[in-house]
Amino acid sequence: MAVSDQVARLQRRLEALPERVREAAQASVVKRATPMADMMRRFAPDDPATDAPDLKSSIVITPPGQPTPAYSQPGGSKVAGPLEAVITVGNEDVRYPHLLEYGTSKMEAQPFFWIVVRLLQRSTKRGLKRDIAKAIRDWKAGK
Repeated sequence: MAVSDQVARLQRRLEALPERVREAAQASVVKRATPMADMMRRFAPDDPATDAPDLKSSIVITPPGQPTPAYSQPGGSKVAGPLEAVITVGNEDVRYPHLLEYGTSKMEAQPFFWIVVRLLQRSTKRGLKRDIAKAIRDWKAGK
């Protein structure tokens, strides 16, 4: 797959970063994904009629460099990049998140995933930029 000039330039800049800054960025990615996953759990519909594993407990964060859970979408085939955290929904017991998110011909949609992503996207990006800028400032200052 061809890489755009912008992506290639970003990759060169990221490779030039010291390991301390890269580690701080990885920690920040997971830190910033946590409130998003927590809010998804609050928005996710619950089935009070059963004590079985539910949708809320199937929402997990995959940290950088780790594969996604086997029964989530994209089903263990994706490995989170070095500066990426992946939030997935679903497991071997919960195979219906997409049906709740988008609805079916017999059921209204009960969105809980993309609505949270859109709601928190700007503040998450700002927080990531702030954390990475601080790590770079600390590195330059020798801290």
